[in-house]
Amino acid sequence: MQRSYPSAPLVGVSVLCIDGNRVLLIKRGKDPYKDHWSLPGGLVELGEPLIAAAHRELWEETRIKANLTGPVETFDTIQRDDNGQVVSHYVLSVFLGSPVSGEAIAGDDAAALEWVAAHRVQDRLTTPGTPDRISRLLMK
Repeated sequence: MQRSYPSAPLVGVSVLCIDGNRVLLIKRGKDPYKDHWSLPGGLVELGEPLIAAAHRELWEETRIKANLTGPVETFDTIQRDDNGQVVSHYVLSVFLGSPVSGEAIAGDDAAALEWVAAHRVQDRLTTPGTPDRISRLLMK
């Protein structure tokens, strides 16, 4: 299914990976939101359980393996063009975890990655809602 002007919502996952007081962010290398900082993640493949997609996407984008729990939150993001047509519609499930192995290296469609102090996330250009989502989920 195409990502722009899709015929149905696309299902995706993201991972809030925590190491002490730091969270792992990737800089998106592609649209939507190219060059914005975000949680690692991507689309679920046909026949793939959500948790498996979260593990796969975290590995593909960061080369990190983590113990994951969740989903801890599910939300949708919808973008419309000037005529009101849906340009994109993603339903995203967020998983929470801490790293167990690997060395953080940007891969797949991540242009860069960084461990960022949780209280400094709002200082970056991020995808919509990312700083609030991180703050809210860290309080749980």
